[in-house]
Amino acid sequence: MLDEVMPDPRRRRGLMLVMSSPSGAGKTSISRRVLELEPELALSISVTTRPQRPGEIEGVHYLFIDSPQFERMSVRGELLEHARVYGNSYGTPRAAVEEALAGGRDVLFDIDWQGAQQLRAAAADDMVGVFILPPSLPELERRLKSRAQDSDETVRFRLAQVSSDVTHWAEYDYVLVNKEFEASVAAVRAILAAERLRRRRQPGLTNFVEQFRASRPL
Repeated sequence: MLDEVMPDPRRRRGLMLVMSSPSGAGKTSISRRVLELEPELALSISVTTRPQRPGEIEGVHYLFIDSPQFERMSVRGELLEHARVYGNSYGTPRAAVEEALAGGRDVLFDIDWQGAQQLRAAAADDMVGVFILPPSLPELERRLKSRAQDSDETVRFRLAQVSSDVTHWAEYDYVLVNKEFEASVAAVRAILAAERLRRRRQPGLTNFVEQFRASRPL
């Protein structure tokens, strides 16, 4: 059959969809919804020394480890990126991500700007960065308080960090102001669809196009 010998133009290398934002801007909620709607997209599960929050599931939201174990992984080169955020350490296990990309699967990262910088330095061609901004500072404060996950002191600390975090918006490929949740989800999905079609991510196209150049009229 013709389909059995023709190159598959859909064969491609996976991409890293990296989403960052000031705390409370909505990247985690958007990420979770996009994951529900995009079956070919998988979440990169980070390791962290942060205490587990109510409702978080080990191995689903994070891999919770202690500081000595985190340090050992870092020294051995087992982390693709790592950063210290709000007094806790976060990192991305290398092996699982590299295997996914080589197999043509996409990986979503819910990380801060420090981790994004390291990923950009290590694998710029594989990375697509999206920075999410809140519609206003008062709205950001409202969202942080409404989560009821952090103490008042922690909320104040996170708000104080906003002025530093937002300075990194220009390091990303796309910037999204999260005014309305579903519209933001749709925007991220549109970015993902377009980036999957980039020529450099479809090595199978080279041989596929050759069949048309080599063809002769009957």
